[in-house]
Amino acid sequence: MFPNQENFAAVTKANFEAQIALITSLTNKAFESVEKLVDLNLTAVKSSLEDSNSAAKQLLAAKDPQELSTLLAAHAQPSAEKALAYGRHVATIASSAQAEFTKAAEEQVAEANRKVLALIEEASKNAPAGSENVIALVKSAFGTANASYEQLAQSTKQAVEALETNLNTAVTQISQAANKTAKAKK
Repeated sequence: MFPNQENFAAVTKANFEAQIALITSLTNKAFESVEKLVDLNLTAVKSSLEDSNSAAKQLLAAKDPQELSTLLAAHAQPSAEKALAYGRHVATIASSAQAEFTKAAEEQVAEANRKVLALIEEASKNAPAGSENVIALVKSAFGTANASYEQLAQSTKQAVEALETNLNTAVTQISQAANKTAKAKK
């Protein structure tokens, strides 16, 4: 039997409880994000129906093809702007959820690292003589794994930031092109 069996059991129990708390927190965050998306979609559908109804009435009231063409062009611009705004809202919700998940994961990894290091230190205090090299190897391996994780996390964060920047640039360019097109038709 291990001399620190109670310590291992306590650490395992605390780790399990932390995992349950993390899963519960992430599930709540996911539901909040889904709730925001559902609200956004309901609002978008309601607005779209109202706009379509209004546009149909106006288009049916057109007296000649020139007026019909003018009305169609006038409705194209607000539709494009609404689609872009919808895309921005979805991107904001997704970005917010991603940030929450990343923060929770980083906190969980930091806490797990702290606990593992404490456990290694505790085990090294009670290790038999001559096991210093094994303890040093375990600490070194753990340090290398942590460094690899940090590098991966940093690379992932940079990739997400680049993706968000590219998305924002694309939305801005599409919006500017839509504005130019609408002004040219006027």
